[in-house]
Amino acid sequence: MRGTFRASGVAIDLDGTLLDTVADLTAAVNAMLVDFGRPPLPEATVRSYVGKGARILVHRALSGSLDGRVDDATAERGLKSFEHHYTRENGRSATIFPHVVEGLAAMRAKGLRLACVTNKPQAFADVLLARTGLAAHFEFTIGGDVLPRGKPDPMQLHHVCEHFGMAPSQMVAIGDSLNDAQAARAAGMPVMIVPYGYNEGRPASSIDADAIVDDLLDAAGRIEAAG
Repeated sequence: MRGTFRASGVAIDLDGTLLDTVADLTAAVNAMLVDFGRPPLPEATVRSYVGKGARILVHRALSGSLDGRVDDATAERGLKSFEHHYTRENGRSATIFPHVVEGLAAMRAKGLRLACVTNKPQAFADVLLARTGLAAHFEFTIGGDVLPRGKPDPMQLHHVCEHFGMAPSQMVAIGDSLNDAQAARAAGMPVMIVPYGYNEGRPASSIDADAIVDDLLDAAGRIEAAG
């Protein structure tokens, strides 16, 4: 799928799109499992569980299944444990995906306004972007605990549009998962998907997107600034 997009702003996902954070998440998940007296999970398993925010990750890790859910009390205890450990691990082993910095710089050079839109809690997102040196590229960051609903609901993307004073059609979303694509579709925003992130074990080609791009630099080349 080729083609270009005319836009004034870009909404970009965090985990799996900008940064490979699975090592940090795995360390925090496995420390949580130790608290529950359970054996650790392989990193590949945790990778397949990432994509719908910390609460769902906790449910999946504790139930041992993508669709599994534990009772509310267990989930709350697990989330509290996970967040405690993730506060320590956040950013320790995270790496920037190839061509992310160049792609962000190219977008900014075109005058595009950039927002980071993530289901990661705001405090963790802010720390992670700062620790990896990516925070300066973004005019606005919104985490998954700021509004009543996160992705795949379009609420965060509509909030960014309001913040930027733009219609959804004036923006492009970039992500790595079905979650990102569904949010963009519901928001009325075109969406590009990178193939290297976390899509719960499914290939990026299975996602209903307007384009599959190699990386953020490729994405930047597909966007024509609306002026």
